[in-house]
Amino acid sequence: MISDGMAEFLRSLHRGEADDPAQACARALGAEGVTLSLLVGAKRSAEPLWCHPELSARFEELQFTLGEGPGPDAVRFGSPVVEPDLDRVRPERWPALLQAARELGVHGVCCFPLGIGAIRIGVLTLLCDGERRLSQQQYTDATALTAVLTSALLNGDRRDGDADIPGLGSALEPPSVLRRAVVHQATGMISVQLDVSMEEALLRLRAHAYSSERPLGEIAADVVARRLRFDDDFNNDVSGPYSPDDGKG
Repeated sequence: MISDGMAEFLRSLHRGEADDPAQACARALGAEGVTLSLLVGAKRSAEPLWCHPELSARFEELQFTLGEGPGPDAVRFGSPVVEPDLDRVRPERWPALLQAARELGVHGVCCFPLGIGAIRIGVLTLLCDGERRLSQQQYTDATALTAVLTSALLNGDRRDGDADIPGLGSALEPPSVLRRAVVHQATGMISVQLDVSMEEALLRLRAHAYSSERPLGEIAADVVARRLRFDDDFNNDVSGPYSPDDGKG
């Protein structure tokens, strides 16, 4: 059974009264932070829809830059990834992400995929304080929330026959500008510059972002604005956890 806090949060979504759904969701779940991301585009990139606080946004960008972490794993395998204490995670599991997460101040992360069967449409990410495990009540509330969000998204946010699908309205409206679009555009440009596949072009873009310690989106914006080219000798000399030479750090 869901908690009273989660029940009230779902009612507020249904009534369209949640001005900041991410903050209200974090409060209902007792989480340090919350991000709701939807999978968009041909590459099924995770596009943040809700995010609170700024640390959650920075961690989401870190996962996207490195291409590894609990969020990508939850989407890949279709099951929750619960790691409330990152210090207990084996270093080889997410070799690049763990140290970077600690430097950000992220201590624990729990990710819940949105989807049914083989269908994946998004992921709910919770930041934990690292000092306590996710309680059974928090787990129940998070899985209940992902079920409601999945139903609303897959059913077009409407009542379908006798099924009462919550009318979540603007809370689930996709962003007007997709932040990941510039990454896909930059990947295509690098693919042409280096005459390599899109997959290798993305690896090179991620490696450059990692080695320069800048967000992937910033590097991509430089490529699209033609401030950065990957056919220059200097720019080809990049290394990192996803270097094209060996695909790992």
